Amino acid sequence: MTKNTKDTHEMNGFKAFLKRKNIEISARRYGIDALSAMAQGLFCSLLIGTIINTIGTQFHIGFLTDPVWIMKSGEAAIPYTVGGLAVAMTGPAMAIAIGYALKAPPLVLFSLATVGFAANGLGGAGGPLAVLIIAVIAAEFGKAVQGETKVDILVTPLVTIGVGVALSAWWAPALGAAAMKVGTLVMWATELRPFMMGIIVSVIVGMALTLPISSAAICAALGLTGLAGGAAVAGCCAQMVGFAVMSFKENKWGGLISQGIGTSMLQMGNIVKNPRIWIAPTLTAAITGPIATCIFKLQMNGAAVSSGMGTCGLVGQIGVYSGWVADVASGAKAAITPMDWAGLILISFVLPAVLAPLINMGCRKLGWVKDGDLTL
Repeated sequence: MTKNTKDTHEMNGFKAFLKRKNIEISARRYGIDALSAMAQGLFCSLLIGTIINTIGTQFHIGFLTDPVWIMKSGEAAIPYTVGGLAVAMTGPAMAIAIGYALKAPPLVLFSLATVGFAANGLGGAGGPLAVLIIAVIAAEFGKAVQGETKVDILVTPLVTIGVGVALSAWWAPALGAAAMKVGTLVMWATELRPFMMGIIVSVIVGMALTLPISSAAICAALGLTGLAGGAAVAGCCAQMVGFAVMSFKENKWGGLISQGIGTSMLQMGNIVKNPRIWIAPTLTAAITGPIATCIFKLQMNGAAVSSGMGTCGLVGQIGVYSGWVADVASGAKAAITPMDWAGLILISFVLPAVLAPLINMGCRKLGWVKDGDLTL
């Protein structure tokens, strides 16, 4: 057997092994499937916990604001509310969601809870990026050894947790710091040049929301808050509300709701067929972004993941509101003003609902968009 023949045989054997283990090394599996699942994990932990805490505080609901468990560590006692418990599980929720997207078998999937906890904790504020990378690697290693021994119940968790925790200790602090530096740079640039960066952040995050990737996970990984977070909210709302209203003729009320408080990603198939239908919501984002940053000074001081959610379940708006509440409580903000509410409503709903259809009308007159192009 020649060297080339041997190499080919080994390569074919390796590919067969990966196929048997359902390990697909691709940009779609890791950059779309895993990232989107991570955003769902974030929603079911950090985001929902923040919402629960905000509701409890604003409506003075005792069982939501009172501690349900007090964890004692030495002489310290850490109280956890219902929402606090959800927030504490952010790392495990993200990692398990990623494992689910990678089609991990049960022993691997459950072991990822420890991996996510370690990666998110050691990654600090940039923990989501650390969880994404480390959970993917740990899951694939776990899948590789699953079923290869007679003691899977021991080997699979040991490998998955061992690889995940080792990488967390080795990589997570650096990954978290890198993510936060990028996010801090974007936020600093937005503070320095609110008009230009308002356009850039709004357009990019808005387009990411419509593409089959997760704008929420990107914002969370970068810790995108402040003015940059406000611009991100504007861009996401421009896409969701813009597509929902300008396609009302074709999709009626069902389309309005599914896109307006669901996702503009539903239009992705139509965008592939005719990319020009994307002009109106994207230009709307370019307009509302700097209005948010320069005129209304709209800031996302709630959970960073909310910056990339737009009007999906009104999470973006709840995030902005929870940020206001936290700022008032800390003394950073005197009170929630009518101008705050006007800016949030205009940026989130009114301007996208008006501008996107008007711009799309121009596209129709130019023959770029035709009847049926926006039909879901």
